[in-house]
Order: sequence, then structure tokens, then C-alpha cells
Amino acid sequence: MYTTGGRMTWLPLLAVLLQLLLACRTAPYSNGFFYHDIMNGNGNGEIYFNGVRLHVKALEAPIFAARGTNVTLPCHYYYEPRLSAPRRTRVKWSRLPVNGGEETDVLVAIGLRHRSFGEYKGRVHLQQDSEGEASLVIMQLRLADTGRYRCEVIDGLEDESSTVELELRGVVFPYQPTGRRYQLNFEAAQRVCEEQDAALATFEQLYVAWEEGLDWCNAGWLADGTVQYPITQTREPCGGLGLAPGLRSYGPRHRQLHLYDAFCFSSSLRGKVYFLQHPHKLNFTEARAACEQDGASIARVGQLYAAWRFLDLDRCDAGWLADGSLRYPIAFPRTNCGPPEPGVRTFGFPSRHQKHGVYCYGMR
Repeated sequence: MYTTGGRMTWLPLLAVLLQLLLACRTAPYSNGFFYHDIMNGNGNGEIYFNGVRLHVKALEAPIFAARGTNVTLPCHYYYEPRLSAPRRTRVKWSRLPVNGGEETDVLVAIGLRHRSFGEYKGRVHLQQDSEGEASLVIMQLRLADTGRYRCEVIDGLEDESSTVELELRGVVFPYQPTGRRYQLNFEAAQRVCEEQDAALATFEQLYVAWEEGLDWCNAGWLADGTVQYPITQTREPCGGLGLAPGLRSYGPRHRQLHLYDAFCFSSSLRGKVYFLQHPHKLNFTEARAACEQDGASIARVGQLYAAWRFLDLDRCDAGWLADGSLRYPIAFPRTNCGPPEPGVRTFGFPSRHQKHGVYCYGMR
């Protein structure tokens, strides 16, 4: 602003403001890896201004697989109406928590570039065999891989996702350590299941086990931090006669202070569980050494359950297991081998000086 002939003029100030406005004009944002914004693809911005909609579709039905195998979680995306040229998109896969925690990143990809994370590193990749495919391939499935996965596709400001459920075929079994029931807080329950080649069961896994006949009147931790137990035959000490059969729930409990048993989940095996043919009965220390001398290791509880469930392991001889318990599997019930239903029979935790057989686990 200055004065000419006693009058003020704003022209120089307007010129400065115009220069500032021109200087503020920048190129469309891009971070180089994740996405290009409005100038994506053919640069016409049609996804934002012409009513184009991004859709992401995953399989609605659960996908079932076994531990140690590979599995593909299908996911496809498309635009409506169809675009005139391909666009650069970001694909992100994550696993939704079963215990109230945060989502776990599994894989992020743009085109042929991808990055995997955490326990999935080196075990996952993106399958893009057809236009719009963004399926996730998981190799060498682990017990902890079970759960719901989110397939998310990001195109600039557009962000759509869909989920798919992955369930491992397996067997649920109640577990309590030696001594007495209700000794485990949540973290201890997780630990004892892992020690038995298993993982804490999910609600869905316990529900399936109940549908298949599991009946157990002791409450146990599940993977989501709730405490429940399955009842197929109603009775007074197990919720009363007035309740219908089903899962009895105590709801979420304090994970450090409250003590219960555990419901563990084990899946199929890569090795073999067998009753060791030995000329003599063995105490616990001798039993463990005998399995090692046979090129194997003493079997864990989850391995015995999996062999019973998937391989029809049937043996009417009690044997030591790695936790110091004494059990035997019956796939074909018969006289003098326990109750009339199939199952894994247990004699609890006898003195480790007693002499018995032993179940081993090896790759033979």
C-alpha cells in the first residue's frame, strides 16, 4: 500500500498475495510406496469425481485347513462402473484379534512389491493371478494362525475391506496341571497349552467341540479372555437342571487374579505318536530316556489328542506323557477300556516313581 496524489492504492499488496497463492500450488501428494493420490492411473481422477465405487469381496464361508499345510485366503476387488485404465492400489492384510487387542499386520503390497510382518514374515505372499485378485497365501500354518483376516484395498482416498475366517481342523481338550483344579490365570493357561503342543481354544473351537459331544463341568480360559465350559448333559452341579445344554459362560475375567483351568486346541501332526514297545515298565525318567533312545521324544498331551482324533490312535495301555500325566487313547470303545464313548482316558498325575508304559512322538 502506498499513496499517489494523496490516494492509497492496494495494487502492490495484491500482487504479493497473488505470488503467494501461486507458490502454494503443489503437485499431487505421493509417498512413493503406499499410493498416488488424485493423479493415480490415467490421471483423470474419475474415482473421485465420476461416481466410481471401489468394491472388495472375500469369501463369506470359513476356510478350513490343517496345521503345517498351505492355505489361500481369497480376496478380489473391482470398480463400478469399470475404469478405462488400471490404477495403482495398496493392498493390506491384517489379522483381527480374538482377545480384544489390536489388529496384527500381516502383509502390505503395491504391485510386485510387498512386505510381511512379525510371525508371518517369510510365510506369506500375495496371489495376483487375475485382474483385481489380492488373495493371501499363508504357508506352514501354525495353531496361532486361526482367526479372522481383513483384506483392505486402498486407492487414494478410497478404502474398502472385507474379512475371511480361517479355522484349523483340530481337537479341543480340557487341561489342568498336577494337584487340583483352578490353578491357572490367563497367562499361565496360555503357557500350559503351548507346552502341550497346543494353543488356548477360541470360542468357536469350543462351540464346535460341544456340538461334537464335549461335556466338561470345570470352567476354563479361552483365547479371548473369557471363562466358559461345555455341557451336553444337564445336571445340578453344572449350572442346574433348569438350563438347556450349551456353553456356560462366566464372561471376561481378570487375567492376572482369577484362576481356572484351560481349554486347549491342537491340530494335525507332522510326526507320529506311538506306544513304545519296551520289555519293561518304566518310571517317568526312564520313559523319557527310552523315547530319546528310540530317536523320538516323549509325547505331549496335545499330540496324543491329535493322534487320537485324526489318526484313530487306539491303545488300551496307559502311558507316560511329557507333563507327567498318565493317559491312553481309545478310538474304538470296548470292554475293559473305559467308558463306552471314544476319548483320551486319564489317570491324572501319579507318582513319577511308578512303572508304566510310555507314548513317544517322532517322525518315523
